[in-house]
Amino acid sequence: MQPAHPPKAGSPFALRNWRVRTRLIALIAIPTLVAVVLGALRVTTSINSAQQYQDISSVGTLVAQLGELSRDLGLERDLATRHVATNRGASDEQRLKSQHEIVDKRIASTLEAGKKSETSLSDLGRKSLDHIRIRLGQIPTMRKAVAETKLGPLPTSEKYSEVIAELLQLYDELGQGSTDEEIIATSAALRAVARAEEEASKQRGLLTSALIRGSFEEPEYNAFLDARSRRNSERDSFRAVATPAQRQFYDNTVASLKIGRAEFYASRAVLLHNANQSLRRLDTSTRDDTDQWFQSITETVERLHTVQKSLSEQIATRSADIASSDRQLAAINIGVVVGLLVLVLAITALMAGSLVRPLRRLRSDALKIAGQTLPDLVRQLRNTDVSPEQLQVPPIEVNSKDEIGEVARAFDEVHREAVRLAGEESRLRSNVNAMFVNLSRRSQTLVERQITLIDGLEQG
Repeated sequence: MQPAHPPKAGSPFALRNWRVRTRLIALIAIPTLVAVVLGALRVTTSINSAQQYQDISSVGTLVAQLGELSRDLGLERDLATRHVATNRGASDEQRLKSQHEIVDKRIASTLEAGKKSETSLSDLGRKSLDHIRIRLGQIPTMRKAVAETKLGPLPTSEKYSEVIAELLQLYDELGQGSTDEEIIATSAALRAVARAEEEASKQRGLLTSALIRGSFEEPEYNAFLDARSRRNSERDSFRAVATPAQRQFYDNTVASLKIGRAEFYASRAVLLHNANQSLRRLDTSTRDDTDQWFQSITETVERLHTVQKSLSEQIATRSADIASSDRQLAAINIGVVVGLLVLVLAITALMAGSLVRPLRRLRSDALKIAGQTLPDLVRQLRNTDVSPEQLQVPPIEVNSKDEIGEVARAFDEVHREAVRLAGEESRLRSNVNAMFVNLSRRSQTLVERQITLIDGLEQG
């Protein structure tokens, strides 16, 4: 009998030709890989978010330095405007020089902060920072022009204001890329307060020079009104975006007797100018209304600066909290992903072992039965008078109740059926042999009779 050829297995890459372990690994690895990718995306998002808010904090530090520099440079501008209005008298010169030293130190610290924060800025922010460096480098030349030329009070104020405008432009970088509503709103409030502070400082210098002369020149008056209008506009912008707590802090801070006096002086100066009257009657209760105005509006500028610093601190604190939270979330996600991988590997190893071990046992026992056990039993049935029922057919040592165990039990049935058939074949062979023996015995008796008959005939 020719052995039947097994069906062709086909390509080794076909799914049916994969090992069970490979199939199991593929079954578990694909969803695990998807989960790891999603987890990695979350980790990357958290890390990027933490870095983004770290950049916002870094930019906030730079903006805080710019705020200090803007305040000090604004005071230098107003002192320079006053110095020019007094025909560059010696009375204000020493105070102006002292302010130069303060501004120079502030410029050095600002440039240092700019180096540290430059990588946190956008492309536009870095361009603005480069412009600021150029502007700050021009300050010594501007001071020299104020001291040695006949530059008037308004052009003097405008030259300084151009530098401060460059500084305030970098405030737009604060909060860029943030998705936190609190940081976005506080950044907008900070920009509004910083610009309101700058406009109040402009009012200080312009009205001071007008008080020294006793009247506004028309360009100065228009600049004064513009500064006053923009300051009120920025204050309204602040109130539109600030939280109730921030508005309350503003109201509590930007409120004092000197601040009220400054508002009174500004309104009265407009009234007197419109009435074509001398500004020397600004405050009839004192002869030193110029210093009174300068001190009062300086109080307003300082209080606005206090609000600005408070908002900067809030942004720094909020950014640090969010960055820390994102870093913690990234660490948790990393831990979850690693734990998931370890768990999946453990489950895969356990499940693969539970499948592969009984399959290997089934394969080994089946080959042993086919090559050794069954031929021995058949040989024993042929050589002895043992019946199949008396023989012990050893079962395959797979005792699970899953499909593998069911296959093992089915193979045991096949084994027992093969032994039974071998026993029947052995009995059939015995019967055939007995039949031939009986036939031979009958033939022998007939032959013996024939021989006896022949012998008798021969003797007769």
